[in-house]
Amino acid sequence: MTKARAVPMPSNSVLAPLYAGADLLDAFAIRLPAHASDEVEVLARAALERQAWWVRALTRARDVVMAPVGVKSSRAVGLAAAARGPVIGFFPVQSKSATELVVGEDDRHLDFRVTIQIRADAANGRELVAGTVVHCHNQLGRIYLATISPFHRVIMRASLERAVRAMKI
Repeated sequence: MTKARAVPMPSNSVLAPLYAGADLLDAFAIRLPAHASDEVEVLARAALERQAWWVRALTRARDVVMAPVGVKSSRAVGLAAAARGPVIGFFPVQSKSATELVVGEDDRHLDFRVTIQIRADAANGRELVAGTVVHCHNQLGRIYLATISPFHRVIMRASLERAVRAMKI
């Protein structure tokens, strides 16, 4: 099976101006099957929707633990975002081009953005890249980020791998 791997943040992303001073900055890439869609939104949905059971369980746990400190639940984020425009999973779509789609949300503790890009790689053909940028606003944001960062990295890799597996069916 094709595995997702850590890569540098895409230098051509619309998020590049946010890289400086980020509290979290990471990116992962995976080789796309030859028959995979050319539509970045289709690929973003494959990566970010229909998560594995354990990712859904972690998200529910996060929602329960963070509710007492006033952090928006994933459901609340998704419902509010859907009232304003398109969403992928529960993530509001911030921007979209032919090769890049950005989702993200601003909250009182931190702002996050995830870029999903299709890019050509001479060695690997086409690949799907997911990069994350987070800026914390306060101590709650820093504690939250320190707690979820290890899970985030596992989830992003697993989401890319699950998306590619789904494309092979």
